[in-house]
Amino acid sequence: MFTGLVQDSGCIKDISELQGGRIFAVEVHFDTEKIKKGDSIAINGACQSVIKKENNTLYFEAMNETLRLTNLASIKKGDFVNVELAMKLSDRLDGHLVSGHIDRVAKLNSIKNDGVARIFNFECDTDLIVKKGSISVNGISLTVSEVNEKNFEVSILPETFNNTNLKYLKINDVVNIEYDMVAKYIKKFTEQKKESKITKEFLIENGF
Repeated sequence: MFTGLVQDSGCIKDISELQGGRIFAVEVHFDTEKIKKGDSIAINGACQSVIKKENNTLYFEAMNETLRLTNLASIKKGDFVNVELAMKLSDRLDGHLVSGHIDRVAKLNSIKNDGVARIFNFECDTDLIVKKGSISVNGISLTVSEVNEKNFEVSILPETFNNTNLKYLKINDVVNIEYDMVAKYIKKFTEQKKESKITKEFLIENGF
């Protein structure tokens, strides 16, 4: 589990192509002494397991399913990815609960200035997005400032812009999106209620 508070913008030092996925070597700037093989770390919001560590370079293996659902398939050597260590139960939840399971990618439509902030407009399915609700973009916990049927916007402050890979985004680039998990559970619950086949007759027939 993660909070969406990115700890580093790591550089992709190397990529090894596999038949069943890709291995990424990510150079980070924080202390990796306590990181061990098997630890969960979010890379652009996608939960990955450390398979090897060499000094400040961490290695991850992304399977084909991950590559199909995320922008890790298009990442190149020299690109920067957002990195977050898994949260501890004792940590403060300053962002929002992020599972590290990417729902889809979204395309960047535009960037415009609004005072000290930058407004990023993304295109994707917005059924689970609400204005003032939480969303994870490339692993960053953000608040939705505007939303319609096909697009949503987030306001990015200089601190977030300068310390994440948002500063490298170009128009038409894709980002990883994880919807707020509370919204996903509510949608699932309401769909099940609509599809329920339980009637008075069904209960009587089954001894209730």
